[in-house]
Amino acid sequence: MAKTIFEKLGGKYERQGDYLIPCIALPAEEEQPIGTWGQRHLNYLKQYRRVTYTNLLTSGRLNTYLADIDRQAQERSHRLIEDMKQAQGITERLKEENALEWTGRLNNIRACAREIVGKELIYA
Repeated sequence: MAKTIFEKLGGKYERQGDYLIPCIALPAEEEQPIGTWGQRHLNYLKQYRRVTYTNLLTSGRLNTYLADIDRQAQERSHRLIEDMKQAQGITERLKEENALEWTGRLNNIRACAREIVGKELIYA
């Protein structure tokens, strides 16, 4: 019997009853921790970008991709927060003089940074 294209490419079959089922497994992928940003992007991919999600999953690159997105989002968020703090003049001196105002302004900056990163990296 002639070999199929699958067999020519190195694939193997497993007999189950009267059927030959191809032995297919996802490629091994290095496990990397995925933070909040990566989890948000994963949910976005599953819900709105199913083809991209499936392609990344079946190619064995999903975890690496999400870890990279998470790292980029964290770096962008930290950079935005520091730039906004400097632009608005939020310093340690303000923290010492008026902790409540410092907290409110810093929380506002963090919320703005979260929204920007979400639009730029996570939900795009």
